[in-house]
Amino acid sequence: MDVLVVGAGQAGLSAAYHLGRRGFVPYRADADGGFVVLDAAPAPGGAWAHRAPSLRMATVHGFHDLPDAELPPVDPQAPAREVVPGYFAAYEARHALPVVRPVTARTVRAESDRPGSRLLVETDRGTWSTRALINATGTWTRPFLPHYPGHFGGRQLHYAEYRGPEEFAGRRVLVVGGGASAIQVLSEVAAVGETVWVTRSEPVFHEGPFTPEYGRAVVAKVEERVRQGLPVRSVVSVTGLGPSVAYRRAEELGALHRRPMFDRLTEHGVAWGDQELAVDAIVWATGFRPEVGHLAPLGLRSPGGGIALTGTRATADPRVHLVGYGPSASTIGANRAGRAAVNDLVRLLGDPAEQPAPAVDPATAPVPVQAPVPVRTPAAALVPAAVPAAV
Repeated sequence: MDVLVVGAGQAGLSAAYHLGRRGFVPYRADADGGFVVLDAAPAPGGAWAHRAPSLRMATVHGFHDLPDAELPPVDPQAPAREVVPGYFAAYEARHALPVVRPVTARTVRAESDRPGSRLLVETDRGTWSTRALINATGTWTRPFLPHYPGHFGGRQLHYAEYRGPEEFAGRRVLVVGGGASAIQVLSEVAAVGETVWVTRSEPVFHEGPFTPEYGRAVVAKVEERVRQGLPVRSVVSVTGLGPSVAYRRAEELGALHRRPMFDRLTEHGVAWGDQELAVDAIVWATGFRPEVGHLAPLGLRSPGGGIALTGTRATADPRVHLVGYGPSASTIGANRAGRAAVNDLVRLLGDPAEQPAPAVDPATAPVPVQAPVPVRTPAAALVPAAVPAAV
């Protein structure tokens, strides 16, 4: 391949759209060159397909349309885990994006030490060779669970495992975390049971509208850390908590009385010094970490512990771009990052519109080892009633 994209969430689909728009040819098993998107999931949707059924479109913490495809009006009470995957499926079909699934990227390494050598992407379905890589693997597959001393004998789960408030009816639930995910859980569980909210530091509440100027200032803070090669902070962690639907509901239910972080876990709950609080369950809404372990052989990590980026490009290797990472870990940021990465790769690889098309010889053309065939599910079969197949 010329460019290989890993991941078919918002960032990966945006990058794929711009690759096609700039003239890169979609993947064909009988030809070299062009671009392909490898996705580990069995169906479209990215992380959205795994969100709790209780997360409705009305309570989604911001969503931005993919390039050249506006999300049509939907029922605010429709589950986000149905609406957004349907929208992604229709988008893949509309733009004929070459998404191959399910394929899990295991490692990425350089073919040789020579400048400009190719990258080898080893997957569970064979090895692919590419001139450049756009990594769009997101964070959902790496939920972060902090360690605290002690042992709790009740139910514990990370937000990634949360499926709604039903199982907590009539129970006391401790919610850990100061972000939008914690607010969602509080707004739902407090309606059926008792909640206790704890955070490591004082929650940051943003008063007033989220203006474009404020948004740029927030992204700049995250971008500076990434430029320095420090571990990334989420964009949401910097924006603060705003007046969302979930926030107002939690406030009305009296669930926003925050307590400081506990010292230790106990058999029946948590404790602050000599004061113990019994709870039935703990929901850790403590965020996620970037899924970039497969890039380890490339040695991209800086002494600061993160991957230093110049724009979306890995500072240590111009062949590698990370989108949906750090400052672009939002739906609007992912769109912009996809376009920026492709523009940068055109400068690196050359404009495909100005290059002769490679000759195709089906008898001799190299193909990826055990290359899977792209899934071609009719878009209408994957789009819920709330999202027209014409999206």
